[in-house]
Amino acid sequence: MFRGEPLKYPEPLIRRVYAYVAYRVGDGPDAEDITSDVFERALRKQHQFDPKRGEVAAWLVGIARRCIADHFDAKPVPVESLPESEAPGELAADAAGRVDMGRVLAVLSERERELVALRYGADLTAREIGELLDLRTNAVEVALHRALQSVKRQLDGPSAEGEPRFAR
Repeated sequence: MFRGEPLKYPEPLIRRVYAYVAYRVGDGPDAEDITSDVFERALRKQHQFDPKRGEVAAWLVGIARRCIADHFDAKPVPVESLPESEAPGELAADAAGRVDMGRVLAVLSERERELVALRYGADLTAREIGELLDLRTNAVEVALHRALQSVKRQLDGPSAEGEPRFAR
């Protein structure tokens, strides 16, 4: 892609940005809204994209990080204004999967969760993550390795009853 049209082929970029956002805020309407905000901002600022500074996906993830921060800084919606509606899909199975993964990721620091989301949600390379966060590539690789080892220990470690903590 060239400087004038960083969003010429948006479909794969939308998938990558949504995956990253879903890693950070959970799958669903919030992730969809934030992803929309990312591309709205990107369209307004696409003239500022410089391919010499990195890939389009990394640029979009940088925008996504700011949108996620804005999302968490926003005032909560009062409960009485939320409409009643039935949850889609298999609610019990979906909730169990989220709870288990939530417990697993809870052993990670905020920085480690961010690195995992950038690597596996946004599918950025260690080099791209390093550029985005102003870290050396090696530091990103080491931190990711340690985070994944913590997750692996959490998944493989026995519970008090001698059973694995989480089913895979």
